This record gives sequence, C-alpha cells and structure tokens, in this order.
Amino acid sequence: MNRDRLKKLAADKRFIAGIYNYCDRWCERCPQTSRCLNFSISEEEFADPEARDIRNEAFWKKLSGILGETLELLRESAKEWGVELETLDTMEDIENLKARDEVVENHLLSRAAKSYIKRVEDWFKERETLFFEIAAAAREGVSLEEAIEVIRWYQYFICAKIMRAVRGKTEEEEERCDEFPSDSDGSAKIGLIAIDRSIAAWAVIQHYATDCDMEVINVIAFLDGLRQAVEETFPNARSFIRPGFDEIDYSTK
Repeated sequence: MNRDRLKKLAADKRFIAGIYNYCDRWCERCPQTSRCLNFSISEEEFADPEARDIRNEAFWKKLSGILGETLELLRESAKEWGVELETLDTMEDIENLKARDEVVENHLLSRAAKSYIKRVEDWFKERETLFFEIAAAAREGVSLEEAIEVIRWYQYFICAKIMRAVRGKTEEEEERCDEFPSDSDGSAKIGLIAIDRSIAAWAVIQHYATDCDMEVINVIAFLDGLRQAVEETFPNARSFIRPGFDEIDYSTK
C-alpha cells in the first residue's frame, strides 16, 4: 500500500479516530470493523491467504512495506510540526525508558497479571484430555467451547493492557497533562472488560468441570482480586469513553 492510498484511507470520514486503541483485538466478533482503519488496511493488504500466513514470506514482506510507508508518513507529519524524530532519543531518554520498563515490569498489577497467564496455562495443561471429553457432551445449552475460547483469547491480553495502563499512569504523572483523555484509563478499562468476560467464562467452566470446582473458584477469586486492584489503581477507568464503543450519558451532565 503506497502513501497516497494510506493518506486517502486516513482521511476517510467513516473511520472513528482511535477506535483501535481500546478494543480487544477480536475483529471476528467486533461490530465496528467497518469503522476501523486498522481493520480496513488489514483486509485490503492481506486479502491473499498467503499474505495472512505468518509462516509465509509474503506476510512479512507485506507487513514490512506497510510499516515503512507508515513511518514515512509519520516523518512527514512530524516535519510539518517542526519535529525531527531522529533527534528525540538521547542517551538520557533511553535510560529513562529502561527505568520505566523496570517500574512497569515490577509493578504489583503487572506481576499479578503475569501470574494469571501461568495459572491458565497450567490449569489447561493438566486437564487437556478432560476437556476433549466434556466438549463433546456440551454441544447443547451453555457452550463450553465458547468459554474456553474466551479464556484463551484474553489470557495474555489482560496482562498486556494492564502493563500498558501502568506505564501510561507513570508517564502521565510525570508529564501532568490533563489536556487529553487518559490513555492509562482507556487501557485499564479494556483490561477490566477482558477480566469481566474471563470471570464469566470461568463460571461456565465451573458448571461443567465439577471435579475441579475449588480450583476454578480459586482462579475466579484471583481474577476478582485483580479486578478490584485495577479499579482502585485506576478509579476513572470504568467511566472512560472508548471511541466507537461507549456512549456519553448526557443525562448525568
């Protein structure tokens, strides 16, 4: 995709600015794909099955081309604003970024979210055979397969969004900029939504896997504790308005 095409797409009024910043990346289930620039570019550029396969060279060539064009557009825009991107990162900046990375990695919420990743992985490994058997018997009623899909989708996503929220909060406190909506609150909100959906999915697991009831309850309790900790750390997260997904309640204004 060349720069002219990228510019044309970026200027298209049907796309909601920033809608992809606070979504759950589950495009197959998203009702807003027609209004998402990222999705439109992906569909246009990766229509060829070979270009969608990460094991195929065509995928990486296509992705590299898109990133290259996007970087050039970013440089052009930066120059229009009088900013030289190449001069932004000094050694002091790099050291500060490394220090921030350490703070984010060691934050209580980050460590708890990482712990959840391992809990899920261990739990499913121990019961792989069990779920093949149960899934066959769960074709009717509440879908066990659906619950497993939800848990697996958000297993790593929760940690990624919580760590982004922690990083954003650290940077916002240092810069003290109230001009724009808080990115950390937006990231925390989609992280909380992922936790909510995961807890609901684990409740379905509990319905079927009665032989490991207490272990499922422990996972749910852990997630609920993580949810409360995120809500306490980001008290405004739930009220954050995500472009394209949330509506402003004017009755409270």
